[in-house]
Amino acid sequence: MTKSRSSRLASKVRVRRLITGSGGKASILSRVIIYILLTGVSFTFLYPILCFLSASGKDAYDLVDPLVRWIPSQFNTDNFVKAYNALGGYKTALTTLVCMGIIAVVQTAVSAMIAYGFAKHDFPFKKILFGLMIATFFIPSQVSFLPEYVMFTSYRLDNSILPVLLPTLLGQGLKQSIFILIYYQFFRMSPPSLDEAASIDGASQLGIFLKINLRTATPATIVVFIFSLVWNWNDTSAADTYFGSDLVTLPLALEQFRDNFLRMYPSVDTSSIEAQLNEGIEMAAAVLSIIPLLLIYVLVERKLIESIDKSGITGE
Repeated sequence: MTKSRSSRLASKVRVRRLITGSGGKASILSRVIIYILLTGVSFTFLYPILCFLSASGKDAYDLVDPLVRWIPSQFNTDNFVKAYNALGGYKTALTTLVCMGIIAVVQTAVSAMIAYGFAKHDFPFKKILFGLMIATFFIPSQVSFLPEYVMFTSYRLDNSILPVLLPTLLGQGLKQSIFILIYYQFFRMSPPSLDEAASIDGASQLGIFLKINLRTATPATIVVFIFSLVWNWNDTSAADTYFGSDLVTLPLALEQFRDNFLRMYPSVDTSSIEAQLNEGIEMAAAVLSIIPLLLIYVLVERKLIESIDKSGITGE
């Protein structure tokens, strides 16, 4: 009886450990639940990507063939050639990289300087100005769109990146208040004794900012630059409104893809299935438009994840 009772107790303990865990380790049941949730979330994000990756290599006949589900019967490279030409080729990609790179660099630098002023210096109406800066994040862009458009067009600043670059220089760029807050938090964590010691050694305010505070905020710099580049990259409303026909970005070319494609290939028989169903070519254009951002992410992936973990920012 004693042995059977002890064995029953031991089995109950094992079952309890499987359910609740022991020694600070997660239980098997909790792990299974976590893996199921992560699999579901991952599938939600990955399924659309897998769909358009699969469709980008299909011709029109594969798209309407119910037997061809994921793998094309023959990978159609002509989709990518036509999509590349309709997007504007390397000129569009180079224009996007140069324009958005300039905006991202300026936004990163200006955000760091504004945050440093709020974090390290005292001046009149500091709290009021800081509150107004945060309040700009909650103002919808539709509210300020019309006055900004009238102002920039009256000064003939359209057909260039200046309508986007000038607000960025003044700390009012796309979601710039978030970037200022990130830098502000990092500069607040920097001990004032370092600044005082550098000042005693004869360092200027610019030297203290660049050599001490900005170096300690390297994770914030990486996060701000990458997120600024991506968010401005995907902001088609400003590009469509101000850049003009000479500065066409990849997302904007993707929005205008169908019109550009039909204008570039007018000799295609409109009654044929290839002309009516060109979703494969459109998906190929979508793949080409995200390749530059994917390459940038691959290059900075490790540093970016570490920086996001330290800065606490999440994507949108």
